[in-house]
Amino acid sequence: MSWFRHLIRGIMASEPKRVPIPRNGVDYRGKIVLAPMVRSGELPSRLLALHYGADLVWGPETVDRSMIGTTRQFNPDTKTIEWTRKPSLGTRNPPVDVKDSVIYRLHPEKEGRKLIFQIGTSNPDYAVQAARQVAADVAGIDVNAGCPKPFSTHDGMGAALLRTPDKLCSILEALVQKITPEFEIGISVKIRILETAQETEALVRRLVATGITGLTVHCRTTPMRPRERAIRGQLRMIANLCREAGVACLMNGDIENRDQALELMKEYGVDGAMIATQAEKNPSCFRSKADGGFLPWNQVVEQYIRYAMEVENKFGNTKFLLCQLIPGKQYVYRSLSSCKSYTQMCQLLGLDHLLERAREVDISRDIDPDTARKKDKKTNDSALAAGGDAAESRSKPQAKKNLSERGARAQAKTPPAETMAIPA
Repeated sequence: MSWFRHLIRGIMASEPKRVPIPRNGVDYRGKIVLAPMVRSGELPSRLLALHYGADLVWGPETVDRSMIGTTRQFNPDTKTIEWTRKPSLGTRNPPVDVKDSVIYRLHPEKEGRKLIFQIGTSNPDYAVQAARQVAADVAGIDVNAGCPKPFSTHDGMGAALLRTPDKLCSILEALVQKITPEFEIGISVKIRILETAQETEALVRRLVATGITGLTVHCRTTPMRPRERAIRGQLRMIANLCREAGVACLMNGDIENRDQALELMKEYGVDGAMIATQAEKNPSCFRSKADGGFLPWNQVVEQYIRYAMEVENKFGNTKFLLCQLIPGKQYVYRSLSSCKSYTQMCQLLGLDHLLERAREVDISRDIDPDTARKKDKKTNDSALAAGGDAAESRSKPQAKKNLSERGARAQAKTPPAETMAIPA
């Protein structure tokens, strides 16, 4: 039987090592995923990416201290889970009637087991406290060690962690030791390459030894910006180090679509790929050519608005995303800035079949669908009395100056309604 034992040992030795995937976690291997993006990674954007075939979605970086102390609650109107807290408003004792701020939210039915919560942190204890708030509702916790923006690096978070590997490893180890056993989900990290391959190799060796299940590498250095081409020279080395440790390796940077992602995965030996900029412009990039590939922008926009209204997304965020999805040469792009409500937006885009829902969402936001203004509040008589004539004059509507008095140029006439609709 000795020959049989040798055969089994040979087979086991030839199989790649893999860090065990926790029961409630996900294996990143073979996945094409949505990158974490501030503003562009909010709930309706994630739902849209999943709709078009993304295997997993990362939420936007959320700072640990903003999550600590939040209240988890279910919103029956939008069927979402929200983490809220009272805004400080710069005072120690904010008014009791101030509406809670939503710090984070997700759709448990449509994205819960495909959502990775990315945390911005520079402290192991804070990281664990924040992760514990959401760990039961997501498929994994990812530590942001790659964002170069000042809002992330100023407190030692994001890409600043690449210069403090001891701190970064302590954060990952704390999450692996305390979050994984309790919630049975995996911990991962997203990094950037360093200036030399030797520095990157030393860092990756330490990271994959912490017990993480996944590592994403953005193939740019910290000073590089998206307009600069990604550097993939270190990628195969990183993939090999991850494979030796049994950790899944994902690549990020200049990936345009699913088919290209699969080709690059094969070329560099990585396990998965992450799409950012192109997914922001047209999330149908997650569709393969066999499934039809990219869809026209107008179809994508309509589907996005449907999701945005379904979850009653903040109008400002919806408007921002539409500015990414609609080509700048389109007339509706130039007119979008004047929209102040979902009703106006649907009218501009010619989505008459969505107007009823748009009005409902506007009303829920205390917006008058016809004027796109906040509903009038009763005049405060005591304030008028205290302010005298000055207060009374402020309460009266002022005559609107004509264009010449305001120094403004005359605007072009509004085009016919049919030219404002989305082309078929």
